[in-house]
Amino acid sequence: MINPHDVPRRNVLAARGAARRASVFKHPLALVESRSIGPGTRIWAWAHVMEGARVGADCNIGEHCFIEKGAVLGDRVTVKNGVAVWEGVTAEDDVFLGPNVALTNDLRPRSKVYHAAVTRTLLKRGASIGANATLLCGITVGEYAMVGAGAVVTRDVPANGLVVGNPARLTGHVCRCGERLRVGSRSASCASCGRRYSIAKGRGISGKRLLIER
Repeated sequence: MINPHDVPRRNVLAARGAARRASVFKHPLALVESRSIGPGTRIWAWAHVMEGARVGADCNIGEHCFIEKGAVLGDRVTVKNGVAVWEGVTAEDDVFLGPNVALTNDLRPRSKVYHAAVTRTLLKRGASIGANATLLCGITVGEYAMVGAGAVVTRDVPANGLVVGNPARLTGHVCRCGERLRVGSRSASCASCGRRYSIAKGRGISGKRLLIER
């Protein structure tokens, strides 16, 4: 039998940290019905995660959030306070949803008409959606794109694209780290982290050029 006093303190602390990460934190005032929630995820007060919703590992779901059945969150997704993620919305790994982001899943909503097929929305890996932005359903927000606060997004957003306004328009490109890129004719670079990007020959969603990280 191993004497616990013989185990180095750092190993004990590492084991405790791993145990915390492996568990799911559910605030006593949260309603969590889904059994598909990854380890390390934190769900705060007055949030409701319905049965049939899928939530990955190390997510953070803030107060007064609603995750509907059929919604899918990847790993390390941040959902700030006051956000409803409806059926048909998929947020891939590392997506950020700012406070009071408005997502939708029906292009023809009526109070007493139920449409069995939802209109799907895809938020690709690393995308960030600013506070109070509204996204029309049926669009794709590309990898590491950034949607400005209060924007109304009605069309696809290209990878690394920065969109602002109502309706949202492309005003530049951002790095994986979130800083605005300096874009040339053949390449782009980040003054903050030093990452460099190549401009692909093909054209991406929304008719914009694709940026490929080197």
